[in-house]
Formats: sequence, structure tokens, C-alpha cells
Amino acid sequence: MFNSLRKPSLTQLAIALTVISILIRFLSLGLYPLMDTTEARYGEMARIMYETGNWITPMFDYNVPFWGKPPLFTWLSAAGFEIFGVNEFAARVPHLLVGLLILAMTWFVASREENSNKEQAWLATAILATTVAFIVISGAVMTDTALTFGITLAMIGFWQSWTKQSRFWGYMFFVGLSVGMLAKGPLTLVLVGISLIIWICGDKRWKRIPTCLPWKGGIAIFLILSLPWYLLAEWKSPGFLNYFIVGEHIKRFIVSGWEGDLYGTAHKEIRGTIWLYWALSALPWTPILMYQVARFFKAGEEGVVSDNGYFGFLWCWMLSPLILFTFSGNILSSYVMPGLPAFALLVAGYQGKLKLPEKIYKIGLITPVLIVIAALLLGYNLTGKEVEKNLLSTWSQQIEAPESQLVYLNKRPFSAQFYSNGKAKKVTGSLGAVLNELKEPTFLAVEINHIPQGFMWNKNRCELRAESTNRELVYCAQSNSDDAVVNLRD
Repeated sequence: MFNSLRKPSLTQLAIALTVISILIRFLSLGLYPLMDTTEARYGEMARIMYETGNWITPMFDYNVPFWGKPPLFTWLSAAGFEIFGVNEFAARVPHLLVGLLILAMTWFVASREENSNKEQAWLATAILATTVAFIVISGAVMTDTALTFGITLAMIGFWQSWTKQSRFWGYMFFVGLSVGMLAKGPLTLVLVGISLIIWICGDKRWKRIPTCLPWKGGIAIFLILSLPWYLLAEWKSPGFLNYFIVGEHIKRFIVSGWEGDLYGTAHKEIRGTIWLYWALSALPWTPILMYQVARFFKAGEEGVVSDNGYFGFLWCWMLSPLILFTFSGNILSSYVMPGLPAFALLVAGYQGKLKLPEKIYKIGLITPVLIVIAALLLGYNLTGKEVEKNLLSTWSQQIEAPESQLVYLNKRPFSAQFYSNGKAKKVTGSLGAVLNELKEPTFLAVEINHIPQGFMWNKNRCELRAESTNRELVYCAQSNSDDAVVNLRD
């Protein structure tokens, strides 16, 4: 008995890794603020959706439509706000639940594969649950988890339809495409298309294309589920389709440093950087897969061949984001996420064919530990990446706050919008000019390094109320004509 406890089976280890990783990530969801820029921006869009009841058009700001992404990520967080109130946990937990569905689908497809067993199914699930990028992004307010869910459902639906001749799973393929269209748009079709076209071109599989899926009914399902929102979005906000299709899906990926982004700046990276992002994002398992493949080649096997094409299918799925974004300089590390379920299935599949020592898989314990450390560092503001939560917590406690405006000088972080419940506004100009123009009681948030040396505040009018690493929050009473700048700043 005690020997069994000291040496758990691989299945027991995999289950433990899965549960620990999920539990730690779940408990971390409310421990740190929504981070600028992505989480705070998308969280604020969901908060506006929740507040206004406009579930069709995500809003970048009040009365400013967001054309950059479809609404699924906003729906998820807004639904969380409906259930749990407006807070970090509510914003993130729906995305984590979607991540759990991806884990469940990974377990399912691994358990149903020929010559597989529950050990491989749990191992694949554990590997995915402890892959750094997957478990971190699954608990974040981002678009990538919902996109990965759609692509995973589509790829598993296709595989089950192909190998089991399952009409149900054939329809699930089109449902998955629909989810992806509402998560991130036509990129879903491109990534799934790359995966399947490359795989189908082998072994004359293309001959089965007319019968491998319920095309007529499936296309109808796809259009019924995805098209109405696109039509409503264009009707509510004319110009959306041109910007989203042409700008976001063509120019963004072929024009490095694309300057047409209405909501930020393009990311300019060296082409091919996506491969480095993949190697880092798949940690701690990247070396394991590389070692497994090397062992297969050394043993005289190709490492990608199986009787039914399973391993080749997974390789095409995993590599599709890398192939697509190799030629793009405008990328983020999260773009590799849609291929991570296939990555986990590959590692588990190779373990079933040519086993590694089971103790190697204890490396997965690193990930939950890293999550705890990262959550604590972010929660206690020890990373140097400050958000506005603490400053605005002090602001909300000020007796003048309900009757005063809240203004950020020149730069307003997205977290300022979220943690002020949309009350933070932005003004541009020099500090002195802005002070002279303020005609009503105002809380003014100013970056410390943007306060001119020797600048003088009127101490009869303005009072420092809070200070963070980057900003001062100053309360300025209603202006008189000759009030603005008199006394030397303390």
C-alpha cells in the first residue's frame, strides 16, 4: 500500500497534475487586477456591454464601436458580470470554463483513438493543463481561449466524422467553425483550412472530401449560427465589415507595423518569431516533444506516421498557426494557442508508442508553482507593471468623488476606465493649461514624470490625495479666474 502511495501510476500523476493546475488557476483569478493593456481593455468593453445592455456591438468606449473583434469574448465576461458582479473573478472565470471544455475535448479524442487508453487520455489532458500559455491564457480576458475552443471542436468534429463516419460529429465541425467566427472571425477558417488541406493532400485522402462531412446541412448550420451577428453588426455600425475583413484579416498580417489599427498600435516583430513564441509557450513540454521525435527518427521511424493518419493530422493542426504567422510581423505570443491541444495529444500519443520514464512528467508541477508566484507578484504590484486599481480605490473613497470629474492627463490606461466604472476621462495639453481650463471640481491623475520641474500648484485649490509609482492623484476645487498656478509644489 505504502509503496503504491510513493509511486503513483502515470494515470494518477496525470489526474493530479490536471486537478492541481486547474484549481490553482481558478483560485488565482481574483488575486490580481485586470492588466493593461489587453485584459483591462477587453474587461472594460464587457463592463460597458453589461452596463448598457448592448449585446450586439462591443464598445471601445461609450458610443465608440469596437470593430477589431467579434463579440464572443465580450459576451463571456459580460455574462460573468451578470452573475458575479463587476470584478476580476467574474471577468475571467467564463474564459477558464471554456478552457475546461477544451481540456474535456482533448481527453475525449485521446480516449477514443485506436490503440489508446485512459492513461494517454489523462496524460494529454495533464500536458495541456500544465502548458504555460494554455493555462495562463485560459484564465485571462482575451479572445484566444474562445478561438481555441472553436478550432478544437472543429478539428475533433472532423476527425470523428472522418474515422467513425459520425454524422453528429460532422455537424459539430461546422458548429466549431461558427464558434470561431464569433470568437475571432475568418481566421478560424484559415487555420482549420491550412490544417486540413495539408493533411488531406496526403495518401489520396482528397477523394473522400464529398462524403466526409454533411456539407449541405453543415453549411446551413454554420450560416445560421454565425452570419446573423455579422449582418446585425454592419447594420448597427456601418463600416464594420470593411475594417474587420480587409483591415484586420489582410493588412494586419501582410503589412508589418500596419498603421490602420483604430484601437492601438500594430506589433512589429521579425518574421518567423512565431516559432520562438511557440517554443516558449509550450513549456515545460517543448523539450519533451522534441526528444520524443528525435527518438522516433533514431529508431528508424518517421514519428509522424500512423495507420489512420492520426499523428499527421495532429502535426498539421499544431503547425497551422506557425505556418500562417511565419509570414507575419504583426503577431503576439498568444497566436500559438489554437495548436496547443494538438501538441498535448502528440506528446501523449508518442508516450503510448515509445515510453519515457514516468518520472519525467513530474515536470508539469512547475506550472502551478509559477502561476502562484506570478499571481502574488501581480497582486502585490511587484512586477513593475502598474495598473490603476489601487489609485482609483483611494479615489472612490474620497468624499468629493461623486460630485467631481475624474480626468487623466494625456494618457488614460484601460485599467483606469475599468476601475472607475467608465468615469475616467482623458484631456490633452500641458498641465498648466489644463488646470486653467478646469471649471468644476476635478480629480486629476498626472504621470509623475510628466510634471514639469518646479511646477507650482495652487495649494488653496489643489491637494494631493493619492500617489502611486507612476501617478499623482490631485483634487482641484472649482476654479476662480485667477486661481490656477500660484504656490510652489511641495
